[in-house]
Amino acid sequence: MAEETIFSKIIRKEIPADVVYQDDLVTAFRDINPRAPSHVLIIPNKLIPTTNDVEAEDELVMGRLFTVAKKIAIEEGIAEDGYRLIVNCNPHGGQEVYHIHMHLVGGRPLGPMLLS
Repeated sequence: MAEETIFSKIIRKEIPADVVYQDDLVTAFRDINPRAPSHVLIIPNKLIPTTNDVEAEDELVMGRLFTVAKKIAIEEGIAEDGYRLIVNCNPHGGQEVYHIHMHLVGGRPLGPMLLS
């Protein structure tokens, strides 16, 4: 069983967050350290630690991450100009919280994807 994370507490509203969307499958909230004018984290309500832990039974929730990203991008007014969706996996991928999450970032030109 995966360890509970701070995101689990946000889903249950045990700690405050600027939640912009929540349904039975996913929760989306503003990042506390935004890297762009719009920076929202979209997470499954089910604790899935990394992309390596996604199973066939998780396909519906993983798809919901994308449909919610589209909805939020439209609401944020960034859909037409564009935005970036980022999912990090494990330490070398830059993952900090082991509850899979998608970063939706936009609101300014983001430049090329850089690998260092």
